[in-house]
Amino acid sequence: MSDIQKAARIIQNGGLVAFPTETVYGLGADALNPYAVAAIFEAKNRPQFDPLIVHVADRRQAETLVSHFPGKALRLVEKFWPGPLTVVLPKSSLVPDIVTSSLPNVAIRMPNPPLAMELIRESKRPIAAPSANLFGQVSPTTEEHVRKSLGDKVDFILDGGPCEVGVESTIISFAEKEPVLLRPGGLSLEEIESIIGKVSVSMGSSDQPTAPGQMERHYSLRTPLRLIQAQAVPISHVKTGWLGLQNPPSGFDVVEVLSQKGDLKEAAANLFAAMRRLDEKNLDLILAQPVPDQGLGRAINDRLTRASRSAD
Repeated sequence: MSDIQKAARIIQNGGLVAFPTETVYGLGADALNPYAVAAIFEAKNRPQFDPLIVHVADRRQAETLVSHFPGKALRLVEKFWPGPLTVVLPKSSLVPDIVTSSLPNVAIRMPNPPLAMELIRESKRPIAAPSANLFGQVSPTTEEHVRKSLGDKVDFILDGGPCEVGVESTIISFAEKEPVLLRPGGLSLEEIESIIGKVSVSMGSSDQPTAPGQMERHYSLRTPLRLIQAQAVPISHVKTGWLGLQNPPSGFDVVEVLSQKGDLKEAAANLFAAMRRLDEKNLDLILAQPVPDQGLGRAINDRLTRASRSAD
């Protein structure tokens, strides 16, 4: 039996499988089995008011989960699926309330990696999957990250190597008349607006989210992380790490450069792994400098901001 077949059998039997997507590793269960979905919340220690994203293998499978697929949403998924785009749509009666935290809408996406697609097809089920880590921690982008965070709480891990995009999917809601950006992610707002026109933005942090990824405090580290707007200077008598797009002045104890070329795509792919490495260095403080707030930079800055709030 192949790893895919083994993982699919576990999904069909109500178990939990961690699997790689292009964004981060997901902790997957049968989205139509409320008991299996409940196990996701238990394994992650995730509050049940925080809804999940459902992963599908094709548009036909997605259409069974929704009551209505607006034209603009169809145009987006035709262009960007499979890929790091999640759409929020009115749900059908097929979707258990636990998946959507009893909200009337469901978040759906089609992941890109062949391993993820094969798992969904072999399982013959849509798969509910938040990031495969304990709730509130930095999302995993490698199999090792999953093991360190969840240990034996997951029944099986499909190892697909490092995730290519490195930050979670962009979430666009079509629950209202006009589309709304709820979370910046691996697909830029500029790319989305090139297909469907102007999109309003509602990224206000919330402790009562209407979609995944809206919690005010998230991506927490053991080491306090502070955002700085100007060029950073190491703090005297404090063991300080640096996280930024390019090299800082000298004097930092540990430096993580997200992209020597200043490439935002490369920076996004490196972000979570860099945060984890800094957190393992027994530092007193991490200083992080925001990147240009455009393209994938919006997603990077969003994750850094939420991480800094977790340190407050």
